[in-house]
Amino acid sequence: MYVPFFLKLKEAKIPVTLREFLSLLEGMEEGIADDDVEAFYYLARATLIKDERFIDRFDQVFAAYFKGVEAVGGGPGTDAVPIPEDWLRKLAEKHLTDEEKKLVEALGGFDKLMETLRQRLEEQKGRHQGGSKWIGTAGTSPFGAYGYNPEGVRIGQDASRHRRAVKVWDRREFKNLDDSVELGTRNIKVALKRLRRWVREGAAEELDLSGTIRSTAEHGYLDVRTRPERRNAVKLLMFFDIGGSMDDHIRVVEELFSAARSEFRHMEYFYFHNCVYEGVWKDNRRRRADVTATTDLIRTFGPDYRAVFVGDASMSPYEITHAGGSVEHWNKEAGSVWLDRLTGHFRRAVWMNPVPQDHWGGTTSISLVRNLFGGRMYPLTLGGLEAATRELSR
Repeated sequence: MYVPFFLKLKEAKIPVTLREFLSLLEGMEEGIADDDVEAFYYLARATLIKDERFIDRFDQVFAAYFKGVEAVGGGPGTDAVPIPEDWLRKLAEKHLTDEEKKLVEALGGFDKLMETLRQRLEEQKGRHQGGSKWIGTAGTSPFGAYGYNPEGVRIGQDASRHRRAVKVWDRREFKNLDDSVELGTRNIKVALKRLRRWVREGAAEELDLSGTIRSTAEHGYLDVRTRPERRNAVKLLMFFDIGGSMDDHIRVVEELFSAARSEFRHMEYFYFHNCVYEGVWKDNRRRRADVTATTDLIRTFGPDYRAVFVGDASMSPYEITHAGGSVEHWNKEAGSVWLDRLTGHFRRAVWMNPVPQDHWGGTTSISLVRNLFGGRMYPLTLGGLEAATRELSR
C-alpha cells in the first residue's frame, strides 16, 4: 500500500528519498498513525517533504491515492476496513428529481435569507436531518449541508455540490498555485510576449559585439566593449481567484501563472476568492493571518502596472452588488466598489475568465464583472490571451 504511494510521489517529481520512506515506515511500526488517516497524512508529510514548495503537490498526490479512505493500517487486534467516504455520505444525502428541484424556491432575496437564518439560530435547539426548515443535513432547507436549495447558506459542509450557496460558513483552506508547472506553458509564453517592452538597464554586463568590432578596428588592438542587458520593463500585477468553483480550472491557471513568472521580471501576484474586497493575500495557508489591505496595494503599485484578474466570475450576484454579500466574511462595501477602485487606478486592466465564452451570458455575476471592466473580459484561451495583451499594450 505504501510503496505505490512512494512511487506516485516520485512520478509527481517530488524529491523524496528511500531513507525518508524508511523513516515513514518506522513511524508506522511505532504506531504513530494507527487507524487515523489524518495522523498518517501529517506523519508522511513530516518525513517525506523537506521543502514547503512541494507541500501542495504532496497534498494532490495524497488526496488522489487515499481518496475515500477512513482508516489506514489497522492496529493490533483490529479488523479496520477502509470505507469510502462517498458511500457513507450517500446514505444520508437526499437526491431530488429535476421536478422536485424546480419546486424549491428561494426565500426572497439576500436580506430575507440572512434574517431567516438569524431566526432559525435563535429558535432551533438541536440537530436536525432531512427537513425543509431547520438547520441540518440532507434536506431542502436553505441552511445546512448536503441538501438542495437554489439560494442557501452552507454550514458544515467541506465542499460545494450544486454551487448555489450565497454564503459559506466553513473555514476552507485553499492551495497556492504551483509556479513550476511547465506542461502547456510554451504557447502561453508566446502569447504573453506581446506585452514585453525591452529596454537596456543596469550595469554593463553583456558583450557588445558590434561595438567591440568597431572599437577594435578604430584602435588597432582588441577593445572589448560591454553594455547593459536588455530586460523586460513591463510591470505586471496579477490577481488569482482561488478555491471553490475555480478548482475546476486549476491546471490552466497554473500554466498561466508559471508562464507569467518566467516571462516578466517585474511581476507581483495576489490571491482573492470570488471577488476582491478590502484585502488580498500572498499565501493561501496564511490568508487570514497575513492579509494585504487593498488600499495599501493601490498606494504601493503605481498606475504603470498592468493588472490582470484571473477568475471564473461565477458567484452569487450579492457578492458584487451588496455590502455583506461575501460568502466568507462581512464586507462593509460591495465588491463592485472595490473593483471600481482597482480599475480606476490600474487603467490598463483586464479580466481573464476560464469559463467558455459561450456560457458567459447564462451567469449574472459574469455579466456584472464584465460591465465593471468596461467589456475587457477575455476567455482564458490563446486567442483570449492575445486579445488581452493587445489591450494591455495600448
